[in-house]
Amino acid sequence: MFSLPLKIAALMRNFQSNWFIAGGWAIDLYLGNITRPHDDIEIAIFRRDQIALQNYLNGWLLQKAENAVLSTWNQNEFLELPVHAIHCFHETSEPQNFEVLLNESNADEWIYRRNERITKSLTEIYLTTNSGIKFLRPEIVLLYKSKNPRAKDEQDFESVVKRLDAESKKWFEDALAICDSKHHWLQKL
Repeated sequence: MFSLPLKIAALMRNFQSNWFIAGGWAIDLYLGNITRPHDDIEIAIFRRDQIALQNYLNGWLLQKAENAVLSTWNQNEFLELPVHAIHCFHETSEPQNFEVLLNESNADEWIYRRNERITKSLTEIYLTTNSGIKFLRPEIVLLYKSKNPRAKDEQDFESVVKRLDAESKKWFEDALAICDSKHHWLQKL
C-alpha cells in the first residue's frame, strides 16, 4: 500500500542524519491509508544536514529550486534561505526522483521558515510507522500546506483535522493564527 514511502525508506536507510517523509504522503502515513493520488514524494531534512545528503546521494542529479527555477546544486554549496527545496533525479534508482525540503532548526527546536516565532521541540516533530518510517507530524505538514492551499491540500486538511489529538490541534491552531488570523481553516479547528 505504501510502496513509494517504503522505497524512499530503503534508499535512505543508511543516511546518518534525520529525515522524514513530508507532504501528502506524511498525511496518509498518519492516517494509515492512502486517501488520494500522489504525484510525487517529498522528504524533509534539517538544513544543517544538506552537505551530508549531497554526499550520500553521490551520482544523483541534484538541483536546487530557486524562484521556481531548477539549477545545478554545486558540490559543497551550502544552500541558504530562500532556497528550501532540492530535486533529486537518478534514472536507475527506485524511486527515480524525489524532492528534499530543507527545514530550519537550532539545537533543540524545529523552526518554521515562514515565521521564526513558530517552533516545536525536535523530539516532537515526527511520528514513526510500525515499519519504522519517520514522517513529519500532520500539524506541521498542514501548516506548510496552509499558505496557498490547493484542492489536494484542502483534501488533506479535511482528511486529518478531525483525527488530530487535542495538543496537536491546539499547536496547529495557534501557529495558523500567528501566520494568518483570518485563515478559513481556523473556523474548522
